[in-house]
Amino acid sequence: MDKLLAALAMAGVLLSDLQVHAQQPEKPTIVLVHGAFADASSWSGVIKILEKDGYPIVAAANPLRGVASDAEYIGNIVSSVKSTVVLVGHSYGGSVVSSAANGHDNVKALVCVSAFAPEAGETAVGLTGKFPGSTLGPTLAPPVKLSGGGTDLYIQQDKFHDQFAADVPQADAKLMATTQRPVTEAALNEASGDPAWKHISSWFVYGDKDKNIPPQSLAFMAERAHSHHTVIVKGASHVVMVPNPEPVARLIESAAVGK
Repeated sequence: MDKLLAALAMAGVLLSDLQVHAQQPEKPTIVLVHGAFADASSWSGVIKILEKDGYPIVAAANPLRGVASDAEYIGNIVSSVKSTVVLVGHSYGGSVVSSAANGHDNVKALVCVSAFAPEAGETAVGLTGKFPGSTLGPTLAPPVKLSGGGTDLYIQQDKFHDQFAADVPQADAKLMATTQRPVTEAALNEASGDPAWKHISSWFVYGDKDKNIPPQSLAFMAERAHSHHTVIVKGASHVVMVPNPEPVARLIESAAVGK
């Protein structure tokens, strides 16, 4: 009799656990989109935190060929995800996610990490120069001509640390400089389409020592997009998420739950 009661009690505990899990909503998938002169490894610290907290993640390899074509590529990834999605873009990746989210009902939030949030017709180059402060231009290496036309842009490796990642340890920044992904000059000058931030809630985080996109420009875009919440990381460079993964990950999680 005692064994029967114990078995029934255990069954009750298991059933209770199953009911609790059934009541918990499925966590959205976080799709991370890197920007120019970077790659998906720039999200490594953020990924560790999000994975520990149980979020499924896709760190996409942004082609960096053009806003429309890159947005189509990221849109295909979003279409393959069966859950709801939080789209996160860094730098130029912000232009990409704002376009890629259009037409995808499963995208519940946008997060801009030191990222562009362009209005229709605006370009990355135009928004960079909207306010003073960017020192990117003089640090670019001579353009690499492409056989199919156009040019690829890189940051000079010996200037990469100070320009792009001043708050990252020297050795890590040197590795980032060596492995940087180029962006086409055309992509940075390509006019953006209709912005998804007009109908999807957005969150913003950036550093106040960004030398690529002036903080004043980032603040302008966050305010214009009616950012649900904006975090400014003191002393952070353009790659705010590399040395400061915690505040970036927490903001993404806030977007995931709509807070």
